[in-house]
Amino acid sequence: MCGICGIWGEDARGAAVSAMVSAIEHRGPDDRGTYTDHALSFGMTRLAIIDVSPAGHQPMSNPEGTVLVVYNGELYNFREERRLLEAKGHTFRSASDTEVVVKMYEQYGDDFLQRMRGMFALAVYDRRGGPGRERLLLARDHLGIKPLLYTRAAGRLVFASEIKALLASGLVEPEVDAEALRLLLTYGSVNQPRTILKGVRSLPPAHRLIVENGVERVERYWSLGLDRRPGLRGKGYEEIVDEVAAALEESVRLQMVSDVPLGAFLSGGVDSSLLVALMAGMSSHRVKTFSVGFAAEGSEFDETDEAERTARFLGTDHSRVVVEGRDVRERIGHIAAALDQPSVDGVNAYFVSMAARRAVTVAISGTGGDELFAGYPWFARAVLDERAREAEPLRWFARSLVGAVARQPALDPLLFGRGGWRLSRARAGAGFLSRYAGHFQVFDPVRTSRLLAPEWRASASVGRSPHYDVEAEDELPHGTAVERVAGLCLRGYTNNQLLRDIDAVSMSHSLEVRVPFMDPVVADLALSLPDAAKLGDLSRLREAPERSSYRETGAKRVLIDVGRRLLPRDFDSQPKRGFSMPFGAWMKGPLSDVLRDALSPQSIRRRGLLDESEVSSTLDAFLAGRSYWAQPWLLMMLELWCRGLLDRRAEAVRHVA
Repeated sequence: MCGICGIWGEDARGAAVSAMVSAIEHRGPDDRGTYTDHALSFGMTRLAIIDVSPAGHQPMSNPEGTVLVVYNGELYNFREERRLLEAKGHTFRSASDTEVVVKMYEQYGDDFLQRMRGMFALAVYDRRGGPGRERLLLARDHLGIKPLLYTRAAGRLVFASEIKALLASGLVEPEVDAEALRLLLTYGSVNQPRTILKGVRSLPPAHRLIVENGVERVERYWSLGLDRRPGLRGKGYEEIVDEVAAALEESVRLQMVSDVPLGAFLSGGVDSSLLVALMAGMSSHRVKTFSVGFAAEGSEFDETDEAERTARFLGTDHSRVVVEGRDVRERIGHIAAALDQPSVDGVNAYFVSMAARRAVTVAISGTGGDELFAGYPWFARAVLDERAREAEPLRWFARSLVGAVARQPALDPLLFGRGGWRLSRARAGAGFLSRYAGHFQVFDPVRTSRLLAPEWRASASVGRSPHYDVEAEDELPHGTAVERVAGLCLRGYTNNQLLRDIDAVSMSHSLEVRVPFMDPVVADLALSLPDAAKLGDLSRLREAPERSSYRETGAKRVLIDVGRRLLPRDFDSQPKRGFSMPFGAWMKGPLSDVLRDALSPQSIRRRGLLDESEVSSTLDAFLAGRSYWAQPWLLMMLELWCRGLLDRRAEAVRHVA
């Protein structure tokens, strides 16, 4: 696991790349390396996981030095691919998976990416064409587990694992993107491929960027798809349970390969418990597990009793991390900077990663199980909506027609008039995508628009319908409601927030996090299952999906039945709960001074991004108990992020000048 960075173009500035490497040293404290010639300079910091010897040093090249790679990630099928390459005559100097990547590129060209089973962000520099015909390839894994950001600056292509490295190059201006800011305020994170910085893009998952012969192109090499496991839908349910169990077992087995200590996050929920159970069955020693709990101020959110019961049942070496408000107070500045981009999430992953790193270098996470196997309540909600539509087709057709008209951009200015609430309501309730997007809103579109400083509104697409915000993430538009929501989750919320935040905060502690559910083989299997294998009979639902147990909704049905063979009895009687922390109590207690300072009129005026009166009313409403914690928390984290990254970059420039 590493951080990578580079500059492509004439006078590629090796000194700038050295500064970029230093900015992401936390991602790989075990080694660092750079390479510079007339066309490219790139570098890496290494967290040694597989082949921890000097033979794994990067940048890594072929023996001729004509193909060089910097690689952030893990190739879980590297042993299988190495055997195939050796059969074709290739020889190896190390036991590193990075060398396998080099040889795969030589053997298969750009299509080597389709053979990779893992998480990765990489850069390949191909010099085989000779001077003036060099070639650069950047690529990101199928499901977007590892980040890769890039921009054009001073006629050069600059890329890196983190915004911190881009800023450290001295080539990238610390300027916030107006539309990204609107998206952040609305959804709690920035929808990729945008980033919070103007002109900086995130390479989309399953895409590669190629520069050759003076031409730059971005192309997709893989996509989500239905029924890639032919015949699976027609199998008996018990066979399906066996197939899912076998696929998960294989994914976990591959992802347990490590030359350094490995453990797992254990929340007490179904997904992490199931993965830990599989790990325990394969390991020759007690698996180290970690969970986050709270003191009295957060007792209502504490789920560590469930985690400890599961740990005792499975016989793991379990550690419970107690997080108190004063701990958050002491580290809040580092948390904001560690996120790399402002977000409403990430604090839980930050603290459990910090605790895990004291004992292990690699941790397994259950992220992805809810998305692929219909665990979130909005899966059931989408199905119920579709059933209502089928029961009253004329009424729903009329609503859809109204929604299609209401969401037209030409009507955006009307959102702020006297009848704007009617337009907003018509947009939110009509149309599959708008209803889906509503599940993730921190501030609704009208409130977001008012929160932006007046001078930012014109360039931020204010008032835009949520339909258009998530339209590009609708990768399975012709699937069932369950399949469509899975695609939207994977390409939206999971990619924009969960995976990005987990990577950033875990790597801030030099911890590698692996996600066995987010495996293209597992994804293909899950998207070949019938809906009935993932979600039970909702006609018997007596409570709203958000308040019902797994047993009542049938959510993640097939995972539950895999777990019955491995986990304690009645583990499915718990409701699906999104992980919560006592943010409200913290902001009214230990974090009160931080909150008030970050959202003070002076801070808001100085920053110039938000409207002073709207921020004040948001803070007042929270302190009076009229709004929930996520709104002031997000605004606070935005300001703290700006202080930690943008102000620090500006200060560094002044110091150099």
